[in-house]
Amino acid sequence: METDVLVVGGGNAALCAALSARDHGARVLVIERAPKFYRGGNSRHTRDFRVMNIKGNDFMIGRYTEDEFVDDLKRVAGGEINEDLARLIVRESETLPEWLGKQGVSWQPALSGTLHLARTNIFQLGGGKAMMNAYYRTAQKKGIEVWYESMLEDMEIEGNEFKAARVRKKDSVVTVKAKAIIVASGGFEANREWHRKYWGSAADNFIIRGTPYNQGNVLKLLLDYGVARVGEPDAFHAVAVDGRAPENDGGIVTRLDSVPFGIVVNKDGQRFYDEGEDFWPKRYAIWGGLIARQPDQIAFSIFDSKMIGKFMPSVWDPVSADTIKGLAEQLGLDSDAVEKTVKEFNEATRPGTFNPAELDDCRTEGLKPPKSHWAVKIDQPPYYAYPLKAGITFTYLGVKVNEHARMIMEDGSLAKNMFASGEITAGNVLKRGYLAGFGLTLGATLGRIAGREAANGIRQESVR
Repeated sequence: METDVLVVGGGNAALCAALSARDHGARVLVIERAPKFYRGGNSRHTRDFRVMNIKGNDFMIGRYTEDEFVDDLKRVAGGEINEDLARLIVRESETLPEWLGKQGVSWQPALSGTLHLARTNIFQLGGGKAMMNAYYRTAQKKGIEVWYESMLEDMEIEGNEFKAARVRKKDSVVTVKAKAIIVASGGFEANREWHRKYWGSAADNFIIRGTPYNQGNVLKLLLDYGVARVGEPDAFHAVAVDGRAPENDGGIVTRLDSVPFGIVVNKDGQRFYDEGEDFWPKRYAIWGGLIARQPDQIAFSIFDSKMIGKFMPSVWDPVSADTIKGLAEQLGLDSDAVEKTVKEFNEATRPGTFNPAELDDCRTEGLKPPKSHWAVKIDQPPYYAYPLKAGITFTYLGVKVNEHARMIMEDGSLAKNMFASGEITAGNVLKRGYLAGFGLTLGATLGRIAGREAANGIRQESVR
């Protein structure tokens, strides 16, 4: 089998790369490890892109500038970002809505409520599944070939140049020769054995929010073949999910947004972080890591009846009781410890005007850790709680790329015809933290660049 561009992966980044390469004149083959029904990887579970918005559109409210976008990235990452690459992605994001629309993606009006995303993010109509279906329909129309249940097993690489790939296609092995390769196959978030290297037995308590097919096999191959690595091996983007979520592939509906509206305690009944530090889209991604470091990797979000209806609920009903003691007992917690924690929190709250749409003045005083905003007494029964676990979205260990999405080798040289995009490149921009909607944006922008650069490189070689 021969083609111009081999795209490894089947999600947002991969399809954007494939469509871009095809639009620039290349023959394209996409190999997707999952069966057709599960195509799309983690992108199936998404719902929005974070985009720079200067000119305005019918689906977002207000303006979102380059500097504000970059500042938001710096804040969630603790200041550690590759600002040059981040600014490139941010600037490229401005044209994404129009370009993605041409690929068949439809948009819906901005969401309202407590997500605070109407100004910064644009939402796909029908969510990630509809988006992926649109990509694949357009790919078929443009003549892009797609193989499902096809896993990259090995590669032929000479120095810094890709020659061919060995692909297991269902029950057979096929050698695919290509003039360029674009890897967009995700990280190793679904590989528990790999997580155990860094987290030990705690890894057995993690929830994998997305596809079980992101095992990191392609990442390992690339690193073994001398591509430079980037990102910390034990770092991941993880959020608080309902502790009753399935082990794999539960998606975005398992995420819990109740944290800012009450308190969070660990299995000892103790608070361990400021639940009201900042708006939820900017801080929700830290909670997975926080919970992963608690005893038995579990925590509990506790709130009262005043907060019902103020956040997106779980797909599972909350645990409820008429007393804090009764609630703690249902959760299997020490009721005295939980009652003491709630009492201390209530006594530390200071009067203010509760407003989940703003960084309000409802805070605690003299409490450690504090609650900086939305601190309202938990005193109106019935009382409610959700069990929380760490839900991993993606890992930060990946391959190093430049501004053209071209892989960089360990010796500092540029790969001749090897490109990457999506989760496998996330560590190039962020070492930690996350900003809602940025994953899709990174994948689509770098994917579009990778496809263009791969196709243009092939064309330039052909005329020499």
